[in-house]
Amino acid sequence: MNAWFWIFIAYIGTNFLLFLSMVFFERKKLSSIISWITILTFLPVIGYLLYIVFGSGLSFRVKRMISNHKLYEVEFDEKIADFLINDDKTKQKLKSGDMGLIKCCYNYGNIICPGNDVKVFYNGQDKLNSLLLDIEAAKESINMEYYIFADDETGKKVMDLLIKKARDGVKVRFIYDSIGCLHAPRKFFKKLEKAGGEVAEFFPPFAHIRLINLKLNYRNHRKIVVIDGKIAYTGGVNIRDDHIGKDKKLSPWRDCHVRIIGPGVYQLQNIFLNDWRYVKKENFVFKKYVEEGYYPKPQIEGDTFLQVVTSGPDEAIQYTKEVFIKLLTNAKKQVLIQTPYFVPDEAFISALRIAIASGVHVKIMIPSKPDHRTIFWVSLSYVKEFVELGADVYLYNGFMHSKVIVVDDDKLTIGTCNIDHRSFGLNFEDTVVLYSKKMNEEYRQQFENDVTNSKCADLLYFKRQRWLTRFAQAIFRLFSQIF
Repeated sequence: MNAWFWIFIAYIGTNFLLFLSMVFFERKKLSSIISWITILTFLPVIGYLLYIVFGSGLSFRVKRMISNHKLYEVEFDEKIADFLINDDKTKQKLKSGDMGLIKCCYNYGNIICPGNDVKVFYNGQDKLNSLLLDIEAAKESINMEYYIFADDETGKKVMDLLIKKARDGVKVRFIYDSIGCLHAPRKFFKKLEKAGGEVAEFFPPFAHIRLINLKLNYRNHRKIVVIDGKIAYTGGVNIRDDHIGKDKKLSPWRDCHVRIIGPGVYQLQNIFLNDWRYVKKENFVFKKYVEEGYYPKPQIEGDTFLQVVTSGPDEAIQYTKEVFIKLLTNAKKQVLIQTPYFVPDEAFISALRIAIASGVHVKIMIPSKPDHRTIFWVSLSYVKEFVELGADVYLYNGFMHSKVIVVDDDKLTIGTCNIDHRSFGLNFEDTVVLYSKKMNEEYRQQFENDVTNSKCADLLYFKRQRWLTRFAQAIFRLFSQIF
């Protein structure tokens, strides 16, 4: 028997071991397993490298460390319950509201919070202007984490202000994602440390060499800012020039971000401190953070009820996706979806298909100017199915970066989560579920305004596509549920 025989045996054996790992340890979905086996079979060397980088899940050690540093303690629920349980408006909402959805979000996320004042920003510049004003007014603390924080004009403007506040004695804590901020030099963030702020890199690379990162497939995609424990921001807008609308190729850039004042700030503060405890390996108990002023008595300034749902690769359940599915299956009249990437899995497809079959009017909006051509092709292949089922699909004349779902006339979600495999299973995400007829109506009006700046992708649009484009869509769709 020659060497090629033993190479073949090793090849078969390795594939079998990886198959066992996918089935029994990583518990991947069948569609994902089939895709990876196909890649490993036809690309034996390249396939193994791709699997090591993109396929292997987080280790048990990493998952345990993240879990051990979470702040979901009895004290947290008690602190919120102090002012929620006896609130008359909350009692009324729980009686009249969608208890199924509220319970689902509670089990997958947090308790429902009343009394929030929520402002929605529809572009990055308005969000940036508001954020800079709130940072300038900060007196005690600024907690910030971003997937992308660039060393460009926008990034420098925010960083200079953070440095100023740190020098003034404000406690500044900042988390940046290693992959999202790959092009920003570390010295850019070191300036904040020298000014007295604290900085941490989420999933840093091996030996601090940026190009050697075995966790590069797992990213902290959150954009959270909490100021003085009283004001919070989250949504789709990163700190980079193109997100502010300064990239002509992707203009106009449509995005969505929220500013929250009220009890809901607690939930975003908690998410940040969970991540902070992990990256800094802190073991402070909840009471320690209360003593340090991170959980002041919340301001009851509005009438919006909300819950925050998080998800990430450290959890076996894709919480955000399941909350989305719950929203779709509860819909009675209308569902509006805006997302930059529409690559749903079978469960999401089934829920949306059932909604349409039940008489729900579904409208989906994606960008016509994509930042990733291959994902755009895959998105088109999926939305085509829903056009055939009766949904209205629009291609926004620019880059649509909003991550929003509007349901009927009293519910909507705004957050960081796209409708794709990466956001559902590979990224750390957060989504705010808002219960408000007023905000729902405002966003439905905004959606209709966006329609006027979009073209309708009807059946004729897809019939006119070139055969080469349809071929590319079919090929790239094969691997859409693994990368």
